[in-house]
Amino acid sequence: MLTFSIKHQDHYSRGELLLRTFFGFIYIAIPHLFLLFFMGLWGAILGFIAFLVVLFTGRYPQSFFEYQVKLIRWNTRVSARLFNLVDDYPPFGLDAQDDYVKVDVQYPERISRGLVLLRLFFGPIYVIIPHAFILFFRFIWTQILVFIAWWVVLFTGEFPKSWHEFIVGTLRWQTRVNLYMSYMTDVYPPFSGKPL
Repeated sequence: MLTFSIKHQDHYSRGELLLRTFFGFIYIAIPHLFLLFFMGLWGAILGFIAFLVVLFTGRYPQSFFEYQVKLIRWNTRVSARLFNLVDDYPPFGLDAQDDYVKVDVQYPERISRGLVLLRLFFGPIYVIIPHAFILFFRFIWTQILVFIAWWVVLFTGEFPKSWHEFIVGTLRWQTRVNLYMSYMTDVYPPFSGKPL
């Protein structure tokens, strides 16, 4: 079960919006993505080991699982700022707390070995292709909304709530697909970005 939310603010800072737009790549993207690249490499190694462990035992090592969830949280904190969904600077670190972004994944006691093999051999057909097809068009609309919302925030200081929910839903949907294809859950991702 995934809990994924990014808080909609009553008011957004125009100054921070402009700062992120012109210098966000330098002071947000570069330092965070540099660290996340190496943390992600370690996450990929743990993911491969976890795959073998799940295949033979039916259990995802809990410490590996917690690391992956922390990595997802950090990525989401950065994405939330780069999509202008929240203000403030994203905290660094796997254990950092963020008042605006909440991501939790329930640890599964068992993972089906049969489903692991099914995903390994047929995941691209029954998961990636149908979800990626829809998410491709959803991401296009998300980018359009992000662009228009930028102007709305600049002139009004407010981010339209329904647009915010749609963009958060896109990130939530993508996260569900990633969790399923990373063998962290047996629950097939719904074709929806809405919270369950």
